[in-house]
Amino acid sequence: MNFILNFLKGTLIGAGAILPGISSGVFCVIFGIYEKLVNSVLNLFHDFKNNIVFLFPLGLGGLVGILLVGKLLNFLFTTYPMPTKFCFIGLILGSIPVLFKRANNNRGFRLHYLIFLIFTFLLGVLCIKLESILPNYFDVQVSNSYFYLIFAGFFMSIGIVVPGVSSSVILMSLGLYSTYLNAISSVNLHILLPLGIGILIGGFIFLKLIQFLLCNYHSQTFYAIIGFVLGSVLILYPGFSWNLEGLFSILLFAISFWIGLKFEKLENS
Repeated sequence: MNFILNFLKGTLIGAGAILPGISSGVFCVIFGIYEKLVNSVLNLFHDFKNNIVFLFPLGLGGLVGILLVGKLLNFLFTTYPMPTKFCFIGLILGSIPVLFKRANNNRGFRLHYLIFLIFTFLLGVLCIKLESILPNYFDVQVSNSYFYLIFAGFFMSIGIVVPGVSSSVILMSLGLYSTYLNAISSVNLHILLPLGIGILIGGFIFLKLIQFLLCNYHSQTFYAIIGFVLGSVLILYPGFSWNLEGLFSILLFAISFWIGLKFEKLENS
């Protein structure tokens, strides 16, 4: 049961790596596995068996998410934007009470923690807003530039590791988003391999930084994460119409909100 559940989580985490406005890290947070994932990756060989049991279905699901589920979700986002986005908004908002609970676990609430939340909320909104602007200004031909692809993968890892920072906006700013999507659809290893090398290098470095922050500034870091997550909700909001599609969107929001509230219980079961 845990294998299947983690596999399904992995598919959404993988899909989040290619969907504009969605971050893989946000899914890790709302599924309640963010801290565990960071520690399992960085301490892989300290408890190899248990870490592999946890990471393997996530990694397998992530691969399926990138290759298959991302295309399906992209179709849903394009064809049925209101119901699909309300579903994701419900999922994210349903996880917020649990996030505040975790943020306040160590020392309780401090008013100045809200500064971190507000700053990352605004930063997350700014980053995603750039996605509608950057493709008009950047068009880099880098198909054969392996060092540039490694460089891009390094910075792309920020969007994978940091919740609420979309990998797609980073790739767009580097002129690589279309190249990346085409490489995934055609399984072009000449593009994906150097990107993957950069992601591994950057991912390790930024995971180390996140681990340090969680260990030494747990509450502040979690409030910053909540700010990023809330920023993604504002960007996802598609508007609302009082029609059949709107009512269906409300129903999906309610169901996904309830699911979001239950993720912690599923994770601990």
